[in-house]
Amino acid sequence: MSAARDVAYRCVMAVGDDDAYANLVMPGLIDQARLDGRDAAFATELAYGALRMRGQYDAIIAKAARRDPASLDPEVRAALWVGAHQVLAMRVPSHAAVSETVDLVRRERGQGAAKFANAVMRRVTEKTADAWLTVIAPGTSRAAKAVRFSHPEWVVAEFERALAADGRAGEIDALLEADNAAARVTLAARPGLAERDDVLAESGGEAGHWSPWAVTLASGRPGDLGSVAEGRAAVQDEGSQVAAGALASARPMAPEERWLDMCAGPGGKAALLGAIAAQQGVRLDALELHPHRAELVRSSVRAVPEGTVAVHVGDAREWGDEGAYQRIVLDAPCSGLGALRRRPESRWRRGLDDLGELVALQRSLLARAARLLAPGGILAYITCSPVVAETRDVVAGSALRQLDAREAVAALTGTTASDWGAGPHVQLWPHAHGTDAMFLALLERPD
Repeated sequence: MSAARDVAYRCVMAVGDDDAYANLVMPGLIDQARLDGRDAAFATELAYGALRMRGQYDAIIAKAARRDPASLDPEVRAALWVGAHQVLAMRVPSHAAVSETVDLVRRERGQGAAKFANAVMRRVTEKTADAWLTVIAPGTSRAAKAVRFSHPEWVVAEFERALAADGRAGEIDALLEADNAAARVTLAARPGLAERDDVLAESGGEAGHWSPWAVTLASGRPGDLGSVAEGRAAVQDEGSQVAAGALASARPMAPEERWLDMCAGPGGKAALLGAIAAQQGVRLDALELHPHRAELVRSSVRAVPEGTVAVHVGDAREWGDEGAYQRIVLDAPCSGLGALRRRPESRWRRGLDDLGELVALQRSLLARAARLLAPGGILAYITCSPVVAETRDVVAGSALRQLDAREAVAALTGTTASDWGAGPHVQLWPHAHGTDAMFLALLERPD
């Protein structure tokens, strides 16, 4: 069995057995196997694709095996996902995919399971991907789209609602398809610490489309870049850069301002805002509930001039003095459904029942943020989710006054406010903007 396929399988199993995150476990597996660039890319696409498309592949396996995939041993099911992705999405020759899958199952579960896997994989190879879709997902119903694009049906329903609310009804297929395309790696050249032109030259990347700090990479290992290793630049989605940067661009800054990042881990927004704050003599408190994530924040801000960012461990709902901050960023814990391109397993880890608990937390955090905000201060409410219950509905329940976030985003990106929808919030979309589906609302405490 090839080392690349073995790494992909181990990643899929780690996600299933240990609730690991693919983007965190994969680099270590690649290093352990000493894969080179081409094999590392193959293993990553194979693992991410199998995890992302498991809903569709389960439907195919159910037909090919004539049994519920959930009844299979986890090792067999994971191996079949990996095998199916090779055949149906990666143009790997059928004989190679079948042989490798059978060898893998034999190693993990023995000869009997290997015979079963051989029979299933041979049936899978009898049809093309398009032919299978006519069998497992005929028509245009929501249920059919859920199988065709490998999203839970409740997620499809929430996306349809969010698109309609944003004036994008009818774009659901484009959004679901974008979720299934691997996102390019994007760096943020942190202002005052790294010039974007220098990062462009160092990385061989391209300037981002929206953020003045963004550099997109076609390939490679960003951690090998000196600017990234030193913390002067970092991997950060362009939508995240825009959402955080809009808080700084919303109005002129004064040196005596105090800023707060309420839910700072793992630290990307804290580092970007900290770099901006350092140029203006502003201080930033970065608060994180979990100590291990607070350590990630400290690492992320290591290049920011000393004395600018103070990292604290604590519960944001019990933090600070009322009226203490002129600007607050609340990147609220959310379903994460806006980042499905980057987190292939995320779509399968949440259920509709989770939204109630998340929304209650978001409302309580926003209520506390409103008390911490100084009169005239601005708060950026951000989620990496377009779900209406987590975005518009939460903001609508706040006592704060909503500003037109489009103006701040336009000032940052060199566009016009009308480019960003009907407002007053801004909703980014993978299929429309090439970013994660970040939601931004800017709120002001009246004087």
